[in-house]
Amino acid sequence: MLMGAYRKYILTMGIVWTASFIVFALVYYVVIAPQLKVKNQLLKESTEKKQLFELALSAANEDNKKKLAGEVEELKARLFGYVSEYEESADLTFTVSRIAADKRVSDFTVKTSEQGGAQDALAANNLQENHIEVAFASNFLQFASFLNTIERHQPVVFVDRFKVQRDNQGGASNRVDMSLSFFVRKKLGG
Repeated sequence: MLMGAYRKYILTMGIVWTASFIVFALVYYVVIAPQLKVKNQLLKESTEKKQLFELALSAANEDNKKKLAGEVEELKARLFGYVSEYEESADLTFTVSRIAADKRVSDFTVKTSEQGGAQDALAANNLQENHIEVAFASNFLQFASFLNTIERHQPVVFVDRFKVQRDNQGGASNRVDMSLSFFVRKKLGG
């Protein structure tokens, strides 16, 4: 009899514990878990807002303003190495001709080229891309020297493509066709 009462007591305790566990699990998943999720979301948003606030305070600091203004000026100065002024863009054609004369290439020709598709791809408000086509005859050393000088030019002149053809008469010179481009600051008001 004692064994039966003991068994009944253990069975009753097992049912109570199981029922309590189920109730606690339901309360956790229905009440506590959503609150924890909301708490974590609010904590994350609070951290983001705090970082923005600290960034705003940092930007308002006079020393930081001066530092950022200096960085902007430095970036503008670096930009001038890549962009020529609108008024100076015609001079770049003469500069390329002068470089060709200095490198002693022969039969040099230069012409401006209109490339509308590439112009549309450069959707900048203040810059435009100008193109020139050059052709000349030279030996390899003259060509390499010309190419090196063009690529080191300030403002930067980009070599979009070039084609070298061997001379049909068997001479030492080759025919070179090049497409060059450079950035120009757009004319103000136009």
